[in-house]
Amino acid sequence: MTDQVPHPMSPQDCLVAIMVAVSASDETIRTAELVKIETAVNMLPVFADYDIDRTRRVSQIVFDLFEQEDGLDALFGLIRDNLPERLNETAYALACDVAAADGALAETELRLLEEIRYELDIDRLHAAAIERGARARHTT
Repeated sequence: MTDQVPHPMSPQDCLVAIMVAVSASDETIRTAELVKIETAVNMLPVFADYDIDRTRRVSQIVFDLFEQEDGLDALFGLIRDNLPERLNETAYALACDVAAADGALAETELRLLEEIRYELDIDRLHAAAIERGARARHTT
């Protein structure tokens, strides 16, 4: 019975979901992107008490949603309901890092980043600074 009642997403689940969504947005999850997600979860203070085993479950939720017609809207609904506003810029920064991890930004990734900026109400100037930081960290 408990399998039918979804466990609510934690703020950290939301951050993982955003990173996975960006990685999956171009329909190819690259190793560099997976490494970036794993490194973020293992190293960042926001994930200090996070059970890394939940990343697989959260990833599956994202994949399942992406198979539905309005899946992206549903994903953003989950994130709006469960991600505290104070973590919106963190979420966007993580999304940018995952998008930049493989050294190339696909059009689908750029569109998803734009959608994330809109959905999380990221100020244009703050978004530009976050994007510039990601670009600087991932320049070869």
